[in-house]
Amino acid sequence: MNKPPRKFEVFTDAARQAGTRSARRLDIAIVGHVDHGKSTLVGRLLHDTGTLPDGKVEAIRKMCERRGMAFEWAFVMDAFQAERDQAVTIDAAHIWFSTKKRDYVIVDAPGHREFVKNMVSGAASCSAALLVIDAGEGVREQSRRHAYFLHLLGLSRITVAVNKMDAVDFDGARFAAVEADIRDYLAELGITPSHVVPVSARDGDNIAARSERSSWYNGPTVTEALDAIEPPEADAEAPLRLPVQDIFHFDDRRIIAGRIESGAVKIGDELLFSPSNKRARLSRIESWPEANAPESAAAGQSVGLILDEQIFVERGEVISHVVEPPLESNVFRGHVFWLGREPLATGKQYKLKLGTFEAPVEVQSIDRIIDVDDLATVEAASGGAAIERNGVGEVVLRSRAMLALDEFATNRRTGRFVLVDGYDIAGGGIISMRGYPDQRQLITGKSSNLFAVEDGISNASRWQRNGHRGGVVWFTGLSGSGKTTIALEAERQLFQKGYQVFVLDGDNVRGGLNANLSFSPEDRAENIRRVGEVAALFADAGFVVLTAFISPYRADRERAREAAQRHPGGVFHEVYVKAALEICEERDPKGLYRKARAGDIADFTGISAPYEAPEEQQLVIDTGEQSAEQSAAALVAYIEAYFVADES
Repeated sequence: MNKPPRKFEVFTDAARQAGTRSARRLDIAIVGHVDHGKSTLVGRLLHDTGTLPDGKVEAIRKMCERRGMAFEWAFVMDAFQAERDQAVTIDAAHIWFSTKKRDYVIVDAPGHREFVKNMVSGAASCSAALLVIDAGEGVREQSRRHAYFLHLLGLSRITVAVNKMDAVDFDGARFAAVEADIRDYLAELGITPSHVVPVSARDGDNIAARSERSSWYNGPTVTEALDAIEPPEADAEAPLRLPVQDIFHFDDRRIIAGRIESGAVKIGDELLFSPSNKRARLSRIESWPEANAPESAAAGQSVGLILDEQIFVERGEVISHVVEPPLESNVFRGHVFWLGREPLATGKQYKLKLGTFEAPVEVQSIDRIIDVDDLATVEAASGGAAIERNGVGEVVLRSRAMLALDEFATNRRTGRFVLVDGYDIAGGGIISMRGYPDQRQLITGKSSNLFAVEDGISNASRWQRNGHRGGVVWFTGLSGSGKTTIALEAERQLFQKGYQVFVLDGDNVRGGLNANLSFSPEDRAENIRRVGEVAALFADAGFVVLTAFISPYRADRERAREAAQRHPGGVFHEVYVKAALEICEERDPKGLYRKARAGDIADFTGISAPYEAPEEQQLVIDTGEQSAEQSAAALVAYIEAYFVADES
């Protein structure tokens, strides 16, 4: 059985070739509510600009006559029989189209709720959008949903076509009402449409020629509005990003292949591979089908790279220059549109796709759920929320592997991700690092020519002299949970019992060692890194060191654990000082919560910055349920049990 032709196969080679003229072509997604006339508009647009092949319109007329159907311009687009029968666009079509000014690729994306996934996949590659709204029905649920998806995809260059104006007798007041409605909604998303055009796609009004039926309208036609859109800056001007797709071996050559998503590269450049942080220089560029090896390559090109030395890299790593590399983290915030059969919920695991990289991730939290109809936000930090199919939300995703990340705001080519549930694409979104630090600086050392000095006194000797093991007792918890109070009281009691014990407190450390650090996510991470190293030295000297720091990020606490365990016999115990946010705010011993709520303190943990509670803590002290004295007594008893000198 012969399959019906794909939509892009109905157009002439001349039309396809015309699209190769301009290097600054514009890819446009056309979206809108089901039956608002998207396919009709595109069909008419192709006809009115002379893009359709000879005889195409007549062939459609004859088909309609055979079927006893009225002629529809949408049949130019809806090549699939299922679409004709159901009057619903299912697939996403890619159509070459040209005006006198430039070349276009138009992506006709489905409007029906069940085909939102196809709409998203079609629009993701575009730089601008044409939103179609029925003049009679106005701005509907799917109109808002599609507008929000365009916003998530970073498509701010939006033109609106208010279609079927013939059905409302080209009523200027009705057009003004629809225009005001969509402009208000887009404004809430931070988008100002370039133009809002009244059209009748069926009759060709204001498509490529100005209509006499809208004498009250003095704006551009659809083609003029599209031509007025300024294309985005060339991706070649952005930082280099080349996801590794494969590694090939030919003779003695090891070729690293991939497509340059942004930026440019030339022979002699020092390249950085993330997240492995390996470096090498580029010695040769292989480009197909080029006969001669080029000296450089830029965004959009598929290339093979040969390095000046053999280093082991894997598919999924991201190649950049040493300057302006991607961020590195195992946790990030994602603005997600969810398309899965089952709701997205906290604790569920999915496969993350970042370019050519794949890794399992867990939904650490769902922070917000967004109603795309009225943009109302539901805070969902309690952990019981879920994002239903076709829903939108803000989530925190965590991976065991380190990830090379770009925020969407800085690189729209690489700042997107996809979530896969089983074998199905279940959702996608854009990356934000708000509240989370770039971990690259914390995992890459800058010192060299170092030679460790071996201590002449063993840990066992120190423990025997002190009568107890050395080690780190790491407190974590919200501000006001009682960390410092418990640590100081435990220190007093342990000192009286003969322990070598010392408290490292956040405020004290920031007054000296870390006085140069702010409270940004990056400086918070560096603060904890330094404290972790100092605590490890105290522990190595035989002390029981108690650290009283919020330390909101699990990754930072894990690095503190690793620092302690680098030393012989290193011991690290994580203690979660637990108290509900409401209780901490009621105590507010330093008045910090009040200032944070008033907006006087930025990046305050629990309010405007995240706190990640421990998953595998050794001890939980619930200060909401017990007094400071009881909490300190529990801690002292724990230390007496686990810091015995003769235990290994």
